[in-house]
Amino acid sequence: MTTVAPVGAARRWGSAAVLSASLLVVTMDLTILNIALPDLAGDLRPSSEGLLWVVDAYSLVLAGLLVSMSALGDRIGRRRLLLAGYALFGLASAGALFASTTGEVIAVRALLGVGGAMIMPTTLSLIRAVFTDPRERATALGLWAAVSGIGAGVGPIVGGVLLESFSWRAAFLVNVPLMVVASVAAAAVLPESRVPSPGRWDAAGTVQTLVGMAALMWAVKRFAKEQSPAVPEAVVAVVVGVGLLAWFVVRCLRRPDPLLDVRLFARRPFTAGVVAALGSTFAMAAAFLLLAQWIQVVDGAGPVRTGLRLLPAAVAGTVASLLGTWLAARVGARIVLAGGLAVAGLGMVALVVTPSGPAAGHVTVALSLIGAGVGSLAVASAMIMSGTPDDRAGSAAAIEETAYDLGNVLGVAVLGSVAAILYTNGLRSALPDLDPAVASAAEGSVGAATALAVERGLPDLAAAAGAAFTDALRATGLIGGVVMLAIAVVVHAVTPKGTDITAPH
Repeated sequence: MTTVAPVGAARRWGSAAVLSASLLVVTMDLTILNIALPDLAGDLRPSSEGLLWVVDAYSLVLAGLLVSMSALGDRIGRRRLLLAGYALFGLASAGALFASTTGEVIAVRALLGVGGAMIMPTTLSLIRAVFTDPRERATALGLWAAVSGIGAGVGPIVGGVLLESFSWRAAFLVNVPLMVVASVAAAAVLPESRVPSPGRWDAAGTVQTLVGMAALMWAVKRFAKEQSPAVPEAVVAVVVGVGLLAWFVVRCLRRPDPLLDVRLFARRPFTAGVVAALGSTFAMAAAFLLLAQWIQVVDGAGPVRTGLRLLPAAVAGTVASLLGTWLAARVGARIVLAGGLAVAGLGMVALVVTPSGPAAGHVTVALSLIGAGVGSLAVASAMIMSGTPDDRAGSAAAIEETAYDLGNVLGVAVLGSVAAILYTNGLRSALPDLDPAVASAAEGSVGAATALAVERGLPDLAAAAGAAFTDALRATGLIGGVVMLAIAVVVHAVTPKGTDITAPH
């Protein structure tokens, strides 16, 4: 059992609000950066490798530290770790004001990854500890998931507004006042929670997870960048990463006080929730990234308008997250989670399988379906956390957050690579006689092709690039939708009939 004193209703829901807002800041920051990247690249002129590290540094560090930070929170106190994470996230964000080189921005991003690893799983484990009543806990987890969706939707809009008046540094500096407010609120409201006798710290396991996850994530990103499985250094990284993580799992199974309790997967609802988190982010990550690019580059929308056009998914997801746990208590978690994933899959298919591409008038309806389906992941969180013992809440939270992070990276890498290959082949087929130097630059991205078309007065290039990218988006979205439908079937099969996320365990 974790040590947390019973708290009154007002403090419980105040804690839920603070913890949910914490996640909002982190998710909002991720999407703000996507909008700020073009301005950052124009100012610092990083190499393609440097820009890749600016993007990747956060997720590599975050993935490598999630397990260790969750275990650390169990030992020193989750509230204490969360406050330290706020401080580090705010200080790292302020450091962007002084960053004048690509290397310094990469360092800022890495520190943000450390802060994010201290914040993200701690919010889940604290909700598990504060809400002892399963029905209240399910509602709190729905709120947590809803606010996360708001952050993802609001991020591009806030980023667009900031970048219209300020430089890319504003995308970082906006975190500073938010972290100050979060720190004050958390210090005033959150109770402390820790595991009384967590056992000896596993230093070797810490190194294994850090190096293993970072190596595996880097390899996947490298394969995606090269669009080939024959990348020697990436193959070596996969072997190292998988080997270290397999060793870590064996180590955890043998220890009475593991850094991560992998035995949690013996519970079918837990496994189904993790599969839903991993599979859904894999299916959607690339499609949403490509759709945002399509709206800006091919359809010509600015950052703010792009955010507004993507907003229906976030709004629907927020509403569905709040209603999902309520609905699950009445018709069953199995039906709500699997059905929600199926609805999201159908929305993705509807978004791209049209004669005229994603510019068709039903885009808002399709995005609303996707958001409503994804909102069911609040039920997945409840399935993961509700049946987990208090002293294993840190492990459960680390596994869930790792599933989301890994699914996002794998989705962008695998489906993003498929889209890149389709785009390149489509452009070559449309313009086989294009000058080799121009073709090589245009094949890099639809943005590069559009810029070249304007610079050299090549309207055919812009049209061909737009059409090739649209076809690539449609194919990738269709694949993602089919994957989402398959995940729905798997989740329905794995989840026991009659699973109740509001019942005591």
